[in-house]
Amino acid sequence: MENLLSSLNPNQRAAVEYIDGAQLVIAGAGSGKTRVLTYKIAYLLSRGMNPWNILALTFTNKAAREMKDRIAQLVGPDQARYLNMGTFHSIFLRILRVEAEAIGLRSNFTIYDDSDSRALVGSIIKEMQLDDKVYKPSAVLSRIGMAKNNLITPDAYMSDPQLHERDLRSKMPRIGDIYRIYAQRCLMANAVDFDDMLLFTYILFRNHPEVCCKYAERFVYILVDEYQDTNYAQQCIVTLLTRENSRICVVGDDAQSIYAFRGANIDNILNFQRLYKDSRLFKLEQNYRSTQNIVGAANCLIHHNRRQIEKTVFSENPEGDKITLNIAYSDKEEAAIVANEIRRLHNREHVPYGGFAILYRTNAQSRIFEDELRRQGTPYRIYGGMSFYQRKEIKDIIAYFRLVANPNDEEALKRIINYPKRGIGATSVDKLIAAARRYDKGLWTVVSSPTTFAPEVSAAAARRIVAFHDIIQTYIDQNKQTDAYALGRLIIEQTGLAAEIFSGGDDDAQDRRENVEEFISGLRDFVDSKREEDHADEVYIDRFLQEVA
Repeated sequence: MENLLSSLNPNQRAAVEYIDGAQLVIAGAGSGKTRVLTYKIAYLLSRGMNPWNILALTFTNKAAREMKDRIAQLVGPDQARYLNMGTFHSIFLRILRVEAEAIGLRSNFTIYDDSDSRALVGSIIKEMQLDDKVYKPSAVLSRIGMAKNNLITPDAYMSDPQLHERDLRSKMPRIGDIYRIYAQRCLMANAVDFDDMLLFTYILFRNHPEVCCKYAERFVYILVDEYQDTNYAQQCIVTLLTRENSRICVVGDDAQSIYAFRGANIDNILNFQRLYKDSRLFKLEQNYRSTQNIVGAANCLIHHNRRQIEKTVFSENPEGDKITLNIAYSDKEEAAIVANEIRRLHNREHVPYGGFAILYRTNAQSRIFEDELRRQGTPYRIYGGMSFYQRKEIKDIIAYFRLVANPNDEEALKRIINYPKRGIGATSVDKLIAAARRYDKGLWTVVSSPTTFAPEVSAAAARRIVAFHDIIQTYIDQNKQTDAYALGRLIIEQTGLAAEIFSGGDDDAQDRRENVEEFISGLRDFVDSKREEDHADEVYIDRFLQEVA
């Protein structure tokens, strides 16, 4: 281990070797933050700590995978594989699966993505006969999400006069009612959204001290990356887990906090030393990534922050080119300046087009740059776009999988009950939904016996509904005996999904086919990897859905 530590600078090494209590590591940009985290975990292991007693919370799953790979290079894959590493959501999701009953859920609960949540909120707004131009589902959902990230339950929201006053000013006084109904519908559907994973974990630990104690004893040492981007709920959960031993290391930079619009609370990092009275502060101030001019410019800007943890970031790299600031008076002028500079550098300094990148804040801003680049005849490529799992054909397949894993998933059921078309029209579906509300039953229960709960549905439609129920039930019965790849192929082929997706002579048909083939390939890879890891009990559809989410 000494050989590894000798490669660190003095500040990095000091941060790695301190393991006796709470510590805050302020890491300037390019200062080797990830290196410190990985070496610290390796150091803990070298001091005899079990890998399963270490919990590392990262900002993205990609960061967790990369960090685990780097740790495996330091200590070997056998130890690294047992580390608990992942995002807050992925780690707490595993805990909620195990402890679901304590918070009124079943362990096979569905995870709603943003589109599922918007669809549910939209349905509630329609049922309440509210104006969806005023109560826009995305805006309402944003307020509900902010409430959850601040640990405000529906009952607390309804009784908070300040929140009610804010909603009145926004001309949306019924948001509290929508939130309450939304929470009830999610519970009935045995579903959670992403914000619920934090809210429910906090409620679980707060209301069940014995559960909190169990995980506090399991996670002997906790590390949190990008601490400046944590929200109030995340900070409260970590506090509950560490209030007894304070063996926690948080790493971040208050000057790099950019996610306030998503609920990030800068006070978490600024007030860390007040919360953990005996904590130690370590500063990583040498930037290994940037030139001196870039670091100097950043320091000048950061100097104006009114609240900050003082540090002096420096670089020993070359001075580098000076920064050029161009002020444009319109979006068109901005695009022209950028395109002209690209053309100049390409023609005069022979910089290849592939050596340029244009960064913009929103996808909509790409149009004006595209127009100008096309006008000048400059080749370009747009990166990003729609996520693979957000494509319609993939979401349709996923909806079938979700219903098989959790028949109470109402949003999935509504999406596929008549897709591919099987003669169950919107009027019949509305009658089923109305019956579910009338009897306070889940929609799947009504679908299982439409003549009992919704006699107003025509006899022909009722037969088709029962036929739909029966075919889904066959997959539910096979769910825990057949792996995700084998069962997934059956679902895609037998329900008519493949024929529907592959049909049509439009230009996108080939893309849809390739996407489905890629999805099926992913199913096979998922099952194969689980078996290679000796996790044969995790090859089923519910676990695949968890990884997709």
